[in-house]
Amino acid sequence: MTVTSTIKPKKTQGSRRAERAAGARSGRADKGLPGTRMTWRIRLRRDKSLIIMTLPVVALLLVFNYAPLFGLITAFEYYDPLVGVMHSDWAGLDQFQQLFNDPVFWAALRNTVWLSFVQLVLFFPVPVALALMLNSVMSPRIRNFIQSVVYLPHFFSWVLAITVFQQMLGGAGVLNHLLAQHNLGSWDIMTNPRTFALLISGQAVWKEAGWGIIVFLAALAAVDQNLYEAAAVDGAGRWRRMWHITLPGMRGVIVLMLVLRLGNALSVGFEQFLIQRNAVGHDTADVLDTFSFYYGIATNNYSYGAAAGLFKSVISLLLIWGANRLAHAFGEDGLYRK
Repeated sequence: MTVTSTIKPKKTQGSRRAERAAGARSGRADKGLPGTRMTWRIRLRRDKSLIIMTLPVVALLLVFNYAPLFGLITAFEYYDPLVGVMHSDWAGLDQFQQLFNDPVFWAALRNTVWLSFVQLVLFFPVPVALALMLNSVMSPRIRNFIQSVVYLPHFFSWVLAITVFQQMLGGAGVLNHLLAQHNLGSWDIMTNPRTFALLISGQAVWKEAGWGIIVFLAALAAVDQNLYEAAAVDGAGRWRRMWHITLPGMRGVIVLMLVLRLGNALSVGFEQFLIQRNAVGHDTADVLDTFSFYYGIATNNYSYGAAAGLFKSVISLLLIWGANRLAHAFGEDGLYRK
């Protein structure tokens, strides 16, 4: 019987140390720990599930947000749908020159800025106040019930929302019916141009304020509850706890939402104004979105409407850039960290 023995070479201390370091580097690379440099293959294998989940969102963005950008070229053409974008006559800046000389456009821009300012002042603080109110409710059942009630109008279309306001505040609505029964005359709200800004702000609050509190409630959930307990032990009342703990904890999210709101300031709404335009007159209800529709698409002057839309997009981009820079100046992250 032959016995074969295998003699393994004895590892030195230096070789064992090198093997441990190589194994540690390999483990960190597989786990994606900081301080390691991973190849794109490792990242792809690690994040494969997340990438698959985001593919539908990326497809929607490409189809509905980025592909239509090709149509911006029509703002510099005399666009003719029969010959297409590539064969339409080039106009250069003629559409913008006509746009800036149009008094109707400047009236629509003034209405847009004014209505956006009114909505910013009257509408933006409401979701914050609602979130603070709901956060102070101790009973989970009551809190969930209030959330469900204030969320519900968000799922209504603007047609239904304006119909509800018409039935309540219109000429033959509930309010005027009660006033007539008590010989108090009537109150013209739905067709009064002077109160139109307050009307659309009230409609926006009723429809969208409940949905807007979702982000602020999430911000409140991230506030450390130990801070409230420590403040209560030190004798701080409810208002002091809200002022020194709750609001500072929400400040970053409030600034972020304000930046997004300012970037979207010129998009005050299309359907809401389109439905009520005839009731109060185009001088009051025309904004940039309705201007692009009525004086562009409705008149088959697509290039003119595209020029107005491009102007609005450029101004919105400048607004969101300026608001983000202002957020950085106050020490907040804004849309991204500086």
